Amino acid sequence: QVQLVESGGGLVQAGDSLRLSCAASGRTFITMAWVRQAPGQERDVVGAINSRGESAYYVDDVKGRFTISGDNAKNSVYLQMSGLKPEDTAVYYCAGSESALYGSAISNPTFFEYWGQGTQVTVSS
Repeated sequence: QVQLVESGGGLVQAGDSLRLSCAASGRTFITMAWVRQAPGQERDVVGAINSRGESAYYVDDVKGRFTISGDNAKNSVYLQMSGLKPEDTAVYYCAGSESALYGSAISNPTFFEYWGQGTQVTVSS
């Protein structure tokens, strides 16, 4: 059984930091990502990382503020978020793909086959 379990969300103030964690089991993922969905919005890939631990993608508005990292030994992926803004408020999902994703695919949520249930991040102004 494949499971992706997120943790670390919460309610913070603008400018604060949060660290999200995702523990994966049941599959070895080549590409993992954090995807967020704000109310009434589509899912957007925030950041993605490959199995070599190299961050492969960040959406423009989190560059310099968010850092994605992985731990292959623990089959886990993390998202360190700093300088949080109210517009970062969303449900954050951990997603995994058994494929090596590049180019436009890595920023497209539909290319990720496995998903966690999500963790809410709320940033107050």
